[in-house]
Amino acid sequence: MTAPSHTRAAVFVLGALFFLFGFTTWLNGTLIPYLKIACELTTGQALWIPFVFYIAYFFLSLPSALILERTGLKKGMMLGLLVMAVGVFLFLPAAGSRSYPLFLTGLFIIGTGLALLQTAINPYVTVVGPIESAAARISIMGICNKVAGVLAPIILSSVILADADQLTADLAFMDETAREMRLDELAQRVIVPYSLMGIALIGLGLMVRFSPLPELDLEKDANEHGGGLLTYPRLVLGAVALFLYVGVEVMAGDTIGLYGESLGVPLSNAKYFTALTLIAMVLGYFIGNATIPRLISQSKALAVSAVVGVLFTTLAVLVPTSVLVLIPFVDLADLNVIELTVPLTVVFIALLGLANALVWPAIWPLAIHGLGDRTRKASALLIMAIVGGAVIPKLYGALAESEVGYQHAYWIMLPCYLFIGWYALRGSRMRQW
Repeated sequence: MTAPSHTRAAVFVLGALFFLFGFTTWLNGTLIPYLKIACELTTGQALWIPFVFYIAYFFLSLPSALILERTGLKKGMMLGLLVMAVGVFLFLPAAGSRSYPLFLTGLFIIGTGLALLQTAINPYVTVVGPIESAAARISIMGICNKVAGVLAPIILSSVILADADQLTADLAFMDETAREMRLDELAQRVIVPYSLMGIALIGLGLMVRFSPLPELDLEKDANEHGGGLLTYPRLVLGAVALFLYVGVEVMAGDTIGLYGESLGVPLSNAKYFTALTLIAMVLGYFIGNATIPRLISQSKALAVSAVVGVLFTTLAVLVPTSVLVLIPFVDLADLNVIELTVPLTVVFIALLGLANALVWPAIWPLAIHGLGDRTRKASALLIMAIVGGAVIPKLYGALAESEVGYQHAYWIMLPCYLFIGWYALRGSRMRQW
């Protein structure tokens, strides 16, 4: 195991990594309404965005583990960042041609790079220090990730959705030629921000390559028993819990804007809703960092998170959509304080960020503890579970557009949180089937 000074240096560098790929990941909440307008999509079609992005984790996680066996964790992180840069730069020709399939291809490649990066970085954070404080270290990474997630939709929406309400109204009265020209102009707004993002990803990849990050030797850890990965109940059940968790996390962050629009909230307000969810997650990460493991164990924190998720899901579905609240919010684009008129049901969806914050940090160390030289492949299995972010939001979209409706479609979150709670109390303690 590395020395404390190495641990501190690693946490600093890894925090920078989590910030940048958090910035990249949480742009989807803004891209959904943006591409819905620019590419003239239905809600169901727009929700291919998180589907394509997160499905990459399923297909690339196991190959990522094989790559990491050859490259090691450090070079694997660099390679993941460079692959992400390729996907980001693909947005440039996609914007030029206003091609939704090309946008989706770019998102899939970004997801591919993230699959490799996360397969490397999550076990690194877990084993670079004492296992008892792994959830606290992952919480620090989560703070970096979600602070970037708060900033990302606000910054990007200020560039690409600044006049979205007026634009949507104008498009209804334009002839075909003027409409196409206006939509082409809208699509090209992503060129500058995504060019800068691609350059940053390349720079960070090179920084990782030449950084003092130590190469960890996972093989020195002891196994509790032999056998394949599927013989470890807490790993397999942890993967199921992560599948469900990522699904509800993506729903809370990426569908909240569409939900607000369905209730008649102007896009000029709804574009901030993803940031509200992520602010709640940042608060949750601070709570986790302050309390785990000093005041509460990782498994108990997970159980509490599940209970809070059940509570906020139930309130979000049962509260009348006509009940409104005012929320002061700082628009970072011009540093003005604005008041958002928000349906209370939407507030409870945003507060799911608080419930979700500690789920990933708690499940991960519980699932891979004691796996030793199987850690890389176990990490790949857990990263594959991120495909829940593709499947569950797509299911929500189908239900939302049916007779079930946008609000009651959120009921699908309830069994997800119930399973997570069971894993915290029982599943994570199972040593054999």
